[in-house]
Amino acid sequence: MTEFKDTLARIPRDMAWPLPDPHNAKGKPRLTGIEIEFAGLTESDAARLVQREWGGRLDPATAHDITIRDSTLGDVRIELDIVLRDHAGHAIADKLLDWSRAVVPVEIITAPLAHADLDRVETLITALVNAGAAGSQDGVLYGFGLHLNPEITGTDASDILPTLRAYALMEDWLRAIDPPDPSRRLLPFVDPWPQALVDALATDAAAELDALARTYARLSPTRNHGLDLLPLLEHLCPDTLRAAMPEGRLKGGRPTYHYRLPESRLGAPGWSLRYEWNRWVLVERVAADPALLTRLAARWTQHRRQLTSSRHDWAAQVDAFLATAAIWA
Repeated sequence: MTEFKDTLARIPRDMAWPLPDPHNAKGKPRLTGIEIEFAGLTESDAARLVQREWGGRLDPATAHDITIRDSTLGDVRIELDIVLRDHAGHAIADKLLDWSRAVVPVEIITAPLAHADLDRVETLITALVNAGAAGSQDGVLYGFGLHLNPEITGTDASDILPTLRAYALMEDWLRAIDPPDPSRRLLPFVDPWPQALVDALATDAAAELDALARTYARLSPTRNHGLDLLPLLEHLCPDTLRAAMPEGRLKGGRPTYHYRLPESRLGAPGWSLRYEWNRWVLVERVAADPALLTRLAARWTQHRRQLTSSRHDWAAQVDAFLATAAIWA
């Protein structure tokens, strides 16, 4: 990571950049849902802390699934992030859920929030740390994530594909400048997109949303990616995706980019929600510059023609390419 230290220094950690296109197709501000994973607190501890910070009333479905209703930032859900949660209330399941906190995170899931609310989430994260919450750096098996769900600008291919193309071409760089925790690399939580999918996006082989849905289902029919496209594709072209996907893989569509790559490094020096948010904004800034995006795609095609090319080599090329691009202001 030291070879990219100059790049990292250019990404602010104390302020959240605005999105280059901050409005949706209806002219309203784009909203972002946030999911924060951590250890060290129970669900009830976390729920009371959220209530203290944002108000609202506790509405527990079980001890492991609690919603804060009508907070100043809307409804907030706190849950243990595990399939067993669906069986809470059974004595054996509850005992297993209690034991699972050693490796399974508690998760706070916000309502869709305005950009101005990101600072209040940052304040909540500080309160969580002060109360004893632990991040991914605090345990060998803590492969925790901070998921961002920025709303799309619109539902046309022209609204969606530039951002997906930019992410595809930048993902190796995003990983190289700040590598994911080893536990997240070993476990299938945030695998990189396969290079064949990047090829398709770089060469317009998936230039229509239905074609993209079929290509994604064929090459990568899983949610376990740094950018999970299944919720978005299910929202945009549900019939096409359902016909192409294995049974039981889909969990509902929504008009957001489900960005799962960021670490949840609560309490780590220099880490912040703003920093992770700004890394996503860089993707959208590249997407918003058609000429820049075209040049980057052409470089990818050249890179793939080299027999000895590697993901790290590509990340270094992207770093040099973006160093002089007008995306840093």
